[in-house]
Amino acid sequence: MPRRNRPPKRVVEPDSRYNSVLIQKFINRMMQHGKKSVAERIMYDALEIAEQRAKKPGREIFDAAFQNVAPTLEVKPRRVGGATYQIPVEVPEHRRVSLTIRWILAAAQKRHGRGMAEKLAAELLDASQGAGSAVKKREDTHKMAESNRAFAHLRW
Repeated sequence: MPRRNRPPKRVVEPDSRYNSVLIQKFINRMMQHGKKSVAERIMYDALEIAEQRAKKPGREIFDAAFQNVAPTLEVKPRRVGGATYQIPVEVPEHRRVSLTIRWILAAAQKRHGRGMAEKLAAELLDASQGAGSAVKKREDTHKMAESNRAFAHLRW
């Protein structure tokens, strides 16, 4: 990381089917070994499976899941006088997006199922309804921030 000026953020082009930057970021994060076409197929298959199960458009399911998993608070360690405190801070927008994508993918990978498309569809459906491992992760993060609210005055 350079000391003087930060490199500019890269602009992600929207995906071809849904014209969404978020879905494209999700596909890019899911991609392994540069196999983007495989990641796209998994994502689009998962959204189609979710559409069939929920009888709602896939984009709505994805957006609802994203909203339910996105954290607003997290804790950061801060060393004050020899003691380390967990200080609650608000999550910036770019970090909120990356955490949400990471949590949904990790929860989908841990699920039991046939293929990644099935597992991802099940996790997206659960997350859109406010259930699932990714939503639990967000709730745990918020609980930790709430329980350490007494140290919020140490924020920098």
